[in-house]
Amino acid sequence: MSRIDPVEPPMPFSEPVLALSTEMLGRLMPMFLWLDARGRIRGMGPTLARIVGPGAAGGDFARHFTLRRARGVEQSREAAFSGRRLGLTLVRYPMFNLRGLAVPLGPGEQADVLVNLSFGIQLSEAVRYFGLTEADFAASDLAMEFLFLAEAKAAVLGELTALTGRLQLAKAEAETEAQLDPLTGLANRRAFDAAMSHAIKSAARGRRNFALLHLDLDYFKQVNDTLGHAAGDTMLVRAAHVLRDEVRRGDLVARLGGDEFIILLRGPVERGMIESMAERLIARIEEPVSLDGVDCRISASIGVSIALECRPILAEELMAEADAALYQSKRAGRGRWTIAPLRFAPRPQA
Repeated sequence: MSRIDPVEPPMPFSEPVLALSTEMLGRLMPMFLWLDARGRIRGMGPTLARIVGPGAAGGDFARHFTLRRARGVEQSREAAFSGRRLGLTLVRYPMFNLRGLAVPLGPGEQADVLVNLSFGIQLSEAVRYFGLTEADFAASDLAMEFLFLAEAKAAVLGELTALTGRLQLAKAEAETEAQLDPLTGLANRRAFDAAMSHAIKSAARGRRNFALLHLDLDYFKQVNDTLGHAAGDTMLVRAAHVLRDEVRRGDLVARLGGDEFIILLRGPVERGMIESMAERLIARIEEPVSLDGVDCRISASIGVSIALECRPILAEELMAEADAALYQSKRAGRGRWTIAPLRFAPRPQA
């Protein structure tokens, strides 16, 4: 029979003793805190020492730190430093909280304690406040990488916010320009249609009536054909200035195209006020303008349509009434105003 030799039991394993100098420990853990059994500070990492200030070594723990919490411990301070997660506050800088893990360096309550600390979620504030750099952290510590990522994210978000703001401003400017006549700066047809729709809805709710003044320049073609388009543009811009100057703040003046303008008089409106405005508009537009030594004279014909509260309001109907009244003024001799349904104002005698 074969013989099996017995296996000798292994030798008992003894853990090696690791000796580190304070300098070496500081390179590994720049925020370490070394306490003896009586709570005196025996050493600190270089970063923590710079933050706490000179003269801390050999001093009492409570002079420089406040123990806020020791997870799972509601006993004495000494018991709190027995392998527990800690929360500390700097006495000199109470706005900063530290978190860490305490590890006893030997058996029994008389053993020294090593605590590795960090700023936790206050890292970015601490870096800025204390002027910390990458050299103040362990080479293997990812704190700075996370901080760089957070700052990069903040920078990107800031740039995106600024870009969004610029895009919104550009969009608003584009929308504004899309509703303006480029020559006169008045509202264009698109802006007028939107204002007209709003006025109709407001009147339908019984809030206020309104009126339309459809205006066309008389003798404008002769100026354009005789003196050129530049002179014609000058007369258009001047007419736009007169219209804008005569209306109220809440009214809308629009150029529909060519020498055709329209005014939306937001309510409440009265016939007497409309008649006075039409007369002033015609009188001011008829004032001569000197261009290159030549007196240019134009006039204006106006057709008025008033939205009445006693009947349904349709945009097409109001525009048709104002247009018909305008051409009635033209046929009656120009330089006059007509209020639909075709009540004419005679041209004043010269």
